[in-house]
Amino acid sequence: MDLNLKSAYLHVLADGLTSLFANFKLLGAKYFGWNWLDPLMGIIGSFLILRWTFLLIKETSFILLDREMDSIIVREIIKIIESDGDSKISDLHILRVNQNKYACILSIVAKNPLTNHITIEINHCNG
Repeated sequence: MDLNLKSAYLHVLADGLTSLFANFKLLGAKYFGWNWLDPLMGIIGSFLILRWTFLLIKETSFILLDREMDSIIVREIIKIIESDGDSKISDLHILRVNQNKYACILSIVAKNPLTNHITIEINHCNG
């Protein structure tokens, strides 16, 4: 699931649950005199929201902190670019732009460089 969609889904779910908890505690207090439901529902609601927040931050921290540089994708890019024996990567940044989609910015140093400005987009072909 896309992280933006997941975040929005969790936000709506948290709003709905806190409203449900509020109604439950109001009915419990009105009909049964359970005044202790108010703090209990607040604590339960806050724990749920904190847990979802922690899991979402854990899942997005690689993107937010630009920690994709430890991935196998980086090693594969370096291996392919430097396989000609002349090219050496001097600067490389891998950015995750979606759940399983990446952008790459790199600088190459070479003894015999080609005088090209290259933009590459790779698309999957089924067949």
